[in-house]
Amino acid sequence: METLFCFRTSSPVGPLFLAASTKGLVRLEFEARMQNLSPKTIQLKESRQLLAPYLDQLNEYFAGRRREFSIPLDLRGTEFQLKCWRALLDIPYGETRSYRDLAQAIGHPNAFRAVGMSNNRNPVAIVVPCHRVIAADGSLCGYGGGLDIKRKLLDLECAQLPGSAGLFSCFPEKIGA
Repeated sequence: METLFCFRTSSPVGPLFLAASTKGLVRLEFEARMQNLSPKTIQLKESRQLLAPYLDQLNEYFAGRRREFSIPLDLRGTEFQLKCWRALLDIPYGETRSYRDLAQAIGHPNAFRAVGMSNNRNPVAIVVPCHRVIAADGSLCGYGGGLDIKRKLLDLECAQLPGSAGLFSCFPEKIGA
């Protein structure tokens, strides 16, 4: 049985659940929408101390002092999901991409719906920035934490960019609508 170290914390976007293995962060989820961990193969052990580096970087992100995370990740999924999640890591802070853009980036230009489903299964929210993915027409869509949280995360990033004039000024017009 594998032991994952976990901790629940508050954040500007609501309660978060973190879980890490000895290799890196396995889960960062909105507490209201946690995916099940198999109790038959995984034992959870609470440890704020072991998750402190992850919590520190999250706090820096929310305070606008961090644009890139340097914490180790232990992503677990299918080969296709891992490709999608790694492509999300390439989206720069304060920028967005469409599902079609991601499908092209991973070499499956017609798989934008499958990319959307992979994003839906992203177990490491915020750090693996699926909130930076929008519809091809520039509108907000599909976020596990809810569109209000997606909007808050995009606004947070936008507000930290030089020359930003406010809500979604660094994103396409449609997002702020």
